[in-house]
Amino acid sequence: MLSDIEIARAARLSPIADIAAKLDIPPDALSPYGRYKAKIEASFLKSLADRPDGKLILVTAMSPTPAGEGKTTTTIGLGDALNRIGKRTVICLREPSLGPCFGQKGGATGGGQAQVAPMDEINLHFTGDFHAITTAHNLLAAMVDNHLYWGNELGLDPRRIVWRRVMDMNDRALRQIVASLGGNGAPAETGFDITVASEVMAILCLADDLRDLQERLGRIIVGYAKSGAAVTCADLKADGAMAALLKDALSPNLVQTLAGSPALIHGGPFANIAHGCNSVIATRAGLKLADYVVTEAGFGADLGAEKFFDIKCRKAGLKPRAAVVVATIRSLKMNGGVAKSHLGEENIEALRRGCQNLGRHVENIRQFGVPPIIAINHFSQDTEAEVAEVTAFAASLGVEIALCRHWADGAAGAEDLARRVAAIADAGESHFAPLYPDDMSLWRKMETVAKRIYHAENITADKAVHAQLSRWRKAGFGHLPVCMAKTQYSFSTDPTKLGAPEGHAVHIREVRLSAGAGFVVAICGDILTMPGLPRHPAADHIGLTEDGDIDGLF
Repeated sequence: MLSDIEIARAARLSPIADIAAKLDIPPDALSPYGRYKAKIEASFLKSLADRPDGKLILVTAMSPTPAGEGKTTTTIGLGDALNRIGKRTVICLREPSLGPCFGQKGGATGGGQAQVAPMDEINLHFTGDFHAITTAHNLLAAMVDNHLYWGNELGLDPRRIVWRRVMDMNDRALRQIVASLGGNGAPAETGFDITVASEVMAILCLADDLRDLQERLGRIIVGYAKSGAAVTCADLKADGAMAALLKDALSPNLVQTLAGSPALIHGGPFANIAHGCNSVIATRAGLKLADYVVTEAGFGADLGAEKFFDIKCRKAGLKPRAAVVVATIRSLKMNGGVAKSHLGEENIEALRRGCQNLGRHVENIRQFGVPPIIAINHFSQDTEAEVAEVTAFAASLGVEIALCRHWADGAAGAEDLARRVAAIADAGESHFAPLYPDDMSLWRKMETVAKRIYHAENITADKAVHAQLSRWRKAGFGHLPVCMAKTQYSFSTDPTKLGAPEGHAVHIREVRLSAGAGFVVAICGDILTMPGLPRHPAADHIGLTEDGDIDGLF
């Protein structure tokens, strides 16, 4: 059996101008990056404003396990299948982060016959967007330190600086550091987050255009003066230089699937520590260029989908028509208590228990008024009895289900899913609404997500968290949505509690204000904003062949 990268290399890709032509994008609206990828010019996107919008379809998933769910693969397979049955479709994805590529997860460009390409370039440096975000973020950090060094005219309290640095790599040694040693300023504790957790990443993914981008950058709070007043990026006069660094990065990237479907890949916040969706600019472009847009949100529906609905759709005025919840029988059995080494064995009882996780996610989607459909990403060892069990479970929920074989068969393997999704989207029965109103208090918003989505008994926090939320409310930030940073492996904050736990407590360890992005981050349990590498990282197996091709990237 060929590997993903061997399948990708064997594919015959079209010049990117030919892919653009499928969407009626003229060559002069492209800024090519080689033969197979390009950025779409902002002036062309602006010219699309009066076109009607297509239909937006979200792909989300059950809670992830090491057995895999294949959400990105299913997103690509569904997009290919919709094009196969004559529906003009664009796929909108996030850009992969180097952290997972060299860490535990590997690449994020799909798999088998359902991939976006060129796979190695997309997974690594792509068009440089992440590098621009990292540089812009760290420029602001350097300007904060420089301001302190040259007299601190704004009266920044060195003990209340909240702007850390970032890099797009897992590096636990940088989580907490001491900077400015050796006479280069006043030594202070700080640290690094991974780039995908940066507020600059969130701003780029939520901005409408360059002007909105710079205004949002200017609102970033870097720290507080001794008087208690917030000090912003605009106060430091860093917003213009940061916007200049991000000018090209703000334009969405056009690539293709192995089947030749157009795909817009842009932005990449993680859904466990950020809002987990591709850029608003890319999604809106897709809606103007096609009749259907298939997009994904990271991790399970308790994280990515909730933030897609409560943050991205709320901010951008998007109204999704349907939500696909991806599951595998392997992961369902793992949620039912089966060890990874025994997932190849038929186990109906464990599957039945694991289906409770899938059911929770389906019911959560319904809370937003969006019609759900289940997609079973089929593996060759799945038995007929197991498929029948999940099908019966879906029937008990009153939700449609489709068995998908897009990994092996490409678009043909997801045709049933495509027809069902198109019918749901065309029916127009979505009554989308966010989970909570803007005028609800920040604490109540966190509590609402914890109780209604996670099925928690309550939420807890130290007095310092309550005091901080109170200060933000008085400063005019109480209307913002909340971005819950939580383990992706469980509805609780304990990653070992699989299935559908209830009655647990969600502890809010820390809160961070992303004033430019426009949300408040609630850091729950032991979740970290700078991951570490595993004992045996994927980097161990990545290298070059004698011909100079990248090998081991998956």
